[in-house]
Amino acid sequence: MTAAAEIKDTAARDLGDLPEWRLADLYDGMACPRLKADLDGAEKDAAAFETSYAGKLASLDGAALGRAVAEYERIDEVLSRAASYAQLVHAGDMGDAKIGRFYQSVVERVTDISTKLLFFTLELNRLDESQLADKLTAPELAKFSAWLRDLRVFRDHQLSDDLEKLLHEKEISGRSAWNRLFDETLTGLRFPFQGKELTVTGILEKMTSGKREERREAAKSLGATLRGEARLFSLVTNTLAKDKETEDRWRHYPSPVSARNRANQIEDEVVDALVNSVRDHYPRLSHRYYALKAKWFGTDKLDYWDRNAPLPDDADRLIRWEEAEDTVLTAYAGFDPRMAEIGGRFFREGWIDAPARPGKASGAFSHPTVPSAHPYILLNYQGRTRDVMTLAHELGHGVHQVLAAEQGHLQANTPLTLAETASVFGEMLTFQAMLKKETDPKRRKAMLAGKVEDMLNTVVRQVAFHFFEAKLHASRRQSELTPDEICDIWMETQIESLGPALRFDEDYRHFWAYIPHFIHSPFYVYAYAFGDCLVNSLYAVYREAEDGFADRYLEMLRAGGTLRHRQLLAPFGLDAADPAFWAKGLSMIAGMIDELEAME
Repeated sequence: MTAAAEIKDTAARDLGDLPEWRLADLYDGMACPRLKADLDGAEKDAAAFETSYAGKLASLDGAALGRAVAEYERIDEVLSRAASYAQLVHAGDMGDAKIGRFYQSVVERVTDISTKLLFFTLELNRLDESQLADKLTAPELAKFSAWLRDLRVFRDHQLSDDLEKLLHEKEISGRSAWNRLFDETLTGLRFPFQGKELTVTGILEKMTSGKREERREAAKSLGATLRGEARLFSLVTNTLAKDKETEDRWRHYPSPVSARNRANQIEDEVVDALVNSVRDHYPRLSHRYYALKAKWFGTDKLDYWDRNAPLPDDADRLIRWEEAEDTVLTAYAGFDPRMAEIGGRFFREGWIDAPARPGKASGAFSHPTVPSAHPYILLNYQGRTRDVMTLAHELGHGVHQVLAAEQGHLQANTPLTLAETASVFGEMLTFQAMLKKETDPKRRKAMLAGKVEDMLNTVVRQVAFHFFEAKLHASRRQSELTPDEICDIWMETQIESLGPALRFDEDYRHFWAYIPHFIHSPFYVYAYAFGDCLVNSLYAVYREAEDGFADRYLEMLRAGGTLRHRQLLAPFGLDAADPAFWAKGLSMIAGMIDELEAME
């Protein structure tokens, strides 16, 4: 099957009228005169900014420094708008060489311009605490206090100005280039399946087929094709891990995960409490559930291609796009009409790109772009229940990004841990609404099992990914890893997390190679587990005391990056530093497994 035929095959499922995003709200096209004018203007303004302020920040009073930060924010937002547009165009079709060139050209231009602004954050971090405290008494600067707080988290890890400028300029020919190689290689791969050739999105979708032989063939095809590219993916992984180790060493980070924890504004001990709590719960969660699922399939062990399989008596019907939209927005409205109104804009105003297309980025995301515009959501919608959950997840991100935009460009973005909270909460609202409407016992069981599997994928699987990364980066500090050595680490962490009820083969050893987070955002993955456990605890509070909860929740989203997790969770009586907090979140998953066991 050709790529074009794959599109027709998907369309034949009658998914409805799948929307494609309208990027004209950013720019009218790759040759848009406004894009060129914005970049030219930003280049001129950045040069003037450097002339006006470089080497002078210590001598400015608070009001003048506040005006300087406001100008920095304005120029940076222009650059971010251009970069966001290029990223979205590229994500829509990574196989088009002209788009690839456009994307790279914009990134290089933005990098060149932003180099002129780099001095500003470096010089701000050289101000001592008493100097900055005096300046922060001015309202013009005080409005940016959260951004300054987060900027100074990296103060002790800052290098000399020349080294910081070098690293900044080399990013496009270093990490970014390796990221692009990974993306374009993965989207360009074709996976044999029943005489056809599928994209990575297509083959992953077949792994959730209701037919066991299709799942098996898809899994074997995925593993065999990735094995054929093992040297390339290993080279990318080794190079990026070594690059990170080098920079971490120069910046004096104590461990490979430390830089991510700083960026997430979360203490190392909180992350350790989370991942260790999840690992301690493996037997109560994933080990127990997969043993139960194996029993449903009439066996003692479950082949890995059956891990996410529909239950034997579950006819997972096709869900048209219009129904998916109504399901998610109705669930959001049941929580608070304001969430549904914001969410509805994504559908009405062309902010979603839903069809699976050859060359399109796999998976899903919600890109916040910039506060002066709006977010865009990318999906690969296939009409399954899990696709509806993905829509609910990404729309949760989108609503959060819209609400947080009022904090301004520098303070709207949240750390990854809190960003995943809104998305997972959106999923939970949608699942509970769908479960409440379902009256058929078999469908309720299937839905409950599907939710447990999604939560295990979000919590247990992502924490296993975290331990895989931790072991890989620690080993890479000793020497380059062969493909087999990477596969060994993968299997060690997978077997530990999924338990004795799962059966693996040689092809599964290479499944690490298609996980983009390992390449794009090292140690991102624990944020999913953080968000899921946090939402489980948050949802328990919601069920116990609904009055005023929605107002507090929306205020938490509006805060964007201005508050830390302790401040955000305090109104709900929650504290992520308390080990009991994680146990409470994990007990919700265990309770659902209890319920499934009771159905037997």
